[in-house]
Amino acid sequence: MKRKFQNSQSRLPDNTAVKQQQLPAYRLQLSAKEILSGFFATGVFCLGIGIILLLSAKSIKEIEINYTEKCANCAKLRENAANFDRECTCSIPFYLSEAMRGNVYMYYKLYGFYQNLYRYILSRSNSQLVGTDIKDVTNCSPFKNSPDGTPIAPCGAIANSIFNDTIVLSYNLNLSIHIKVPMLRSGITWWTDKYIKFQNPGSHNLSSAFAGTTKPLYWPKPAYELDEEDPGNNGFINDDFIVWMRTAAFPTFKKLYRRLHRIQHFTEGLPAGSYSFLFLDFPVSRFQGEKSVVLSTLTWSGGSSLFLGLAYVVTGAVTWLAFFSMMAIHLRLKERKVFFLQ
Repeated sequence: MKRKFQNSQSRLPDNTAVKQQQLPAYRLQLSAKEILSGFFATGVFCLGIGIILLLSAKSIKEIEINYTEKCANCAKLRENAANFDRECTCSIPFYLSEAMRGNVYMYYKLYGFYQNLYRYILSRSNSQLVGTDIKDVTNCSPFKNSPDGTPIAPCGAIANSIFNDTIVLSYNLNLSIHIKVPMLRSGITWWTDKYIKFQNPGSHNLSSAFAGTTKPLYWPKPAYELDEEDPGNNGFINDDFIVWMRTAAFPTFKKLYRRLHRIQHFTEGLPAGSYSFLFLDFPVSRFQGEKSVVLSTLTWSGGSSLFLGLAYVVTGAVTWLAFFSMMAIHLRLKERKVFFLQ
């Protein structure tokens, strides 16, 4: 019995402050005054930031032109899948009442297009998109191969449904003089997408790198001919393609399409006046959707969304409501304590 007692004693932790959890510790004890001051300061901070963000968002100039119904003839043409390679144009005039100063960005906006469907998101080949295996179409169902069995590059439902409208903006000086607004198609993607997530196959000649594959079914051109003006903007590193491949979380979304090249008549932005859009159509009638073009400026806080500013304002208001409630309870309890002491 004595040996058993000694063995049990030997398994006990050492009698030190660390192993016996007896280290000195500071226990924070806040008074009512300190807690109320913290809530008050937090409310002031959140309300201030929220108001600043709302004012910043309100200062953004933005105009949206919905051209779904105005280009209905093109939509009817595209309802037949056999007409995917036929061009259809329509022109829409509009008037810009106030000048857009600074950098101006052009977005396309789609309504009712569900890019967040599970099977749609999975229908892509990441090994293709990083340039390691151009013929890997394993996860691209139902857009894996062409009818003759040739692998599609880029494959998958996301790539096959790429937004392919050609949008041209013109500034109308008068009835006879129309100036094409210079727009840049570069610099519209995330840096990580352009230089890490998307890479072309390792070949100096893109057409030979894509040999043995075919273009998606509804593409008028193969991937290596997406941009005839800039040879470095072709293949999987094409800016428009990269922007489309980053799927949206909601059925109504807008994506960056172009940015203003501030030269010639547009060094300060877009002047007020008459403009027109020329469109080559992207079909939306089959999924009962709509589409728009958005011209917008940006500020230091981003775009025209009011969500972040409203979130800060609501948080500040709730914090202040809690502050006044706790203040009232504290004063009432304090008065009752003084009454009992008397």
